[in-house]
Amino acid sequence: MADIHDQKVLILDFGSQYTQLIARRIRESRVYCEIHPCTLSLDEVRRFGAQGIVLSGGPSSVYDEGAPLLDAGVFELGVPVLGICYGMQLMTHLLGGTVARGLRREYGLAHLTVDDSRGILAGFRTGDPIPVWMSHGDRIEVLPAGFSALAHSTNSPVAAMAHAEKPFFGVQFHPEVVHTPRGTEIIENFLFDVCGLAPTWTMGSFIEATTRAVREKVGDGTVICALSGGVDSSVVALLLHRALGERLVCIFVDNGVLRKGEAEKVVRTFRDHFHMNLRHVDASDLFLEKLRGVTDPEQKRKIIGNEFIFLFEREALALGGAKFLAQGTLYPDVIESVSFKGPSATIKSHHNVGGLPERMDLTLIEPLRELFKDEAREVGRELGLPEEILERHPFPGPGLAIRVLGEVTRERLAILQEADAIVREEIASDGLQKSVWQAFCVLLPVKTVGVMGDERTYESVVAVRSVNSLDGMTADWSRLPYELLGRISNRIINEVRGVNRVVYDISSKPPATIEWE
Repeated sequence: MADIHDQKVLILDFGSQYTQLIARRIRESRVYCEIHPCTLSLDEVRRFGAQGIVLSGGPSSVYDEGAPLLDAGVFELGVPVLGICYGMQLMTHLLGGTVARGLRREYGLAHLTVDDSRGILAGFRTGDPIPVWMSHGDRIEVLPAGFSALAHSTNSPVAAMAHAEKPFFGVQFHPEVVHTPRGTEIIENFLFDVCGLAPTWTMGSFIEATTRAVREKVGDGTVICALSGGVDSSVVALLLHRALGERLVCIFVDNGVLRKGEAEKVVRTFRDHFHMNLRHVDASDLFLEKLRGVTDPEQKRKIIGNEFIFLFEREALALGGAKFLAQGTLYPDVIESVSFKGPSATIKSHHNVGGLPERMDLTLIEPLRELFKDEAREVGRELGLPEEILERHPFPGPGLAIRVLGEVTRERLAILQEADAIVREEIASDGLQKSVWQAFCVLLPVKTVGVMGDERTYESVVAVRSVNSLDGMTADWSRLPYELLGRISNRIINEVRGVNRVVYDISSKPPATIEWE
């Protein structure tokens, strides 16, 4: 789709662990920005048309062999530049200053003293100690011509710098992290005072601009969207419905291993409430038949993935004439595919609906690819998506099939669905829905002895899993209140036939994973 941003900031990534945080802080200040690798050519930087450029931190030293560099022509574009940590050192190096190894390294909390409160430090009082977060071993020994120090710390004679005439600034610390309390103030000084930007990046403006761009791209064509009921696909569906109406066809495949009442909720929300063109494919019998006798988790995943692709293709082809496929790709997935020294050269496969675009010759539409997760939720909120969907916990693609350990049968699936519903109800009733990353049940393939009334029982064990995380890459088990755990256990044992024991998983990731299979 065409560029819909007339005001934007370019972040050049030199491999810092904090680069995404820079983008988050700029977006939170209502200014649009994008992260691109530092290997971007000068022509590409020029074509981007930024009103401001930020050079991120990074793990290298500018004097190392093979250290990531930048075309010095960037400083001739007439665009304000802010260098952060390595970015400031690189600016110094390219403009004729000297960077050398410091007398000692400076990591963690430090205090800098403001010497000159102008530019990015406007509003700061000279002489005041300012807490900041440092993460460096090098320091600036000689400033480039035209630059002067704005602040210093015990170990950094130049903790912030500015050019006397040009809009070039650098900071040795990290204003983007929460450990720098006045970091947002510094970033906004750069955005608004130095770059002259306005806080126009809102989800309302995003919705309007994206609606126009989608209509322009699709014309009179038809778009199909795989709707799961999760946050990303739900927001995509609602946004495209606003733009295209009946020319958006959502395909919801009920694979039979969803949570209790989930299929009915999806149909009720999108077909009955939002009046969307929804094709509900109830394939629960087919999926459960394919899973009969299967105990290997990877085989379960493959069966469910392959059947989903087959059914989705069948339904899409039955429409005849659909030319576009909508996906819920988010900006972190895009960043991962292009980031400097990133972990992946392509967007993760689970964001590509099993390779459907290549197999079906459809043009991709990814209306959320510029957004972080919280921004996507804000779009959904603006469009009227119910909170129970917006705050939905992550749910694996193979659904409950990988939470029923061992063979998936209707009976065992029903036990897990009932127990899982109780966990979600109790978590919500305690007001912990938003503070817990993910909470669910696992049905174990073992039975234990119990006593109910005067009778001996020999029934199943349910494990409750609740974790806190930021991105799912690492996670810690949730310290849920004992009273809440007690209610969950009592309800499951009393209300779910076939269970006589409940255990709580207190493993963190790593070494364990969030899911059991």
